[in-house]
Amino acid sequence: MNPAYILALSCPDRLGLVHAVSGFLAERGGNIEEAAQYNDLDTGFFFMRVQFACAQLNYEELKTQLAEFALPYRMQWRLHARAEPMRTVIMVSKEGHCLNDLLFRWKSGLLPLDIRAIISNHRDFYQLAASYNVPFHHFAVNATNKPQVEARQFDIIQSESAELVVLARYMQVLSNELCRKLSGSAINIHHSFLPSFKGAKPYYQAHDRGVKLIGATAHYVTAELDEGPIIEQDVARVDHSKTVEDLTALGRDTESQVLARAVKWHSEHRVLLNGHKTVIFK
Repeated sequence: MNPAYILALSCPDRLGLVHAVSGFLAERGGNIEEAAQYNDLDTGFFFMRVQFACAQLNYEELKTQLAEFALPYRMQWRLHARAEPMRTVIMVSKEGHCLNDLLFRWKSGLLPLDIRAIISNHRDFYQLAASYNVPFHHFAVNATNKPQVEARQFDIIQSESAELVVLARYMQVLSNELCRKLSGSAINIHHSFLPSFKGAKPYYQAHDRGVKLIGATAHYVTAELDEGPIIEQDVARVDHSKTVEDLTALGRDTESQVLARAVKWHSEHRVLLNGHKTVIFK
């Protein structure tokens, strides 16, 4: 079987881009297995994801020739070996539904990840991590030690060569500096009541107001709290008969599913940044 690759790219739109990319691959023995493209008429940018097999050139040779090819088109591009799972670090606090869901999907072969470590500001899930044979790192965080803790957390992320950091209900606000370091490679999940019900016990607040929809949003982490480019969202309808416990359970299920889809699409290199938005080739 020929080595398989995924090429994701964006550039200013112009005539003949699909022909140029497919021609570049064909000249090097690349057989396209899946392709999708999108033209954003508002920004004038072109986005493309191509999955292809190629035995003629190895990964490094392809990267070198792609860099030369992309230059006149002002392309931003990424090339990935399809067989390599994405090295991932998960951060979590005291709510474990998203962590548990991701670990189960990973071990079941449903997510192309290599989960290298779990980082937490509580000890609650060290046994869960051990059951999946994933190293668990605990850091107690307070107002005085946060910069030092973040430095140590980032050291772990770097030492594991993590390509993705998942905030699976990690209830600490990351500093602007760490957000910049993780730009485009960190995904957060939160309930979709924001900005209406901030702070503690949002489902109690929602129940008190008689909401009819609950949901979740997965997005990239930025320095602007909970305002990064959105990857996935979903909602569930509720009515007057639902208790706070019902709302909480439905909310947790929705959060788990939304985060899992966002992580899957990101790890399959299906998400391309488009300013403050995303293009997702499902």
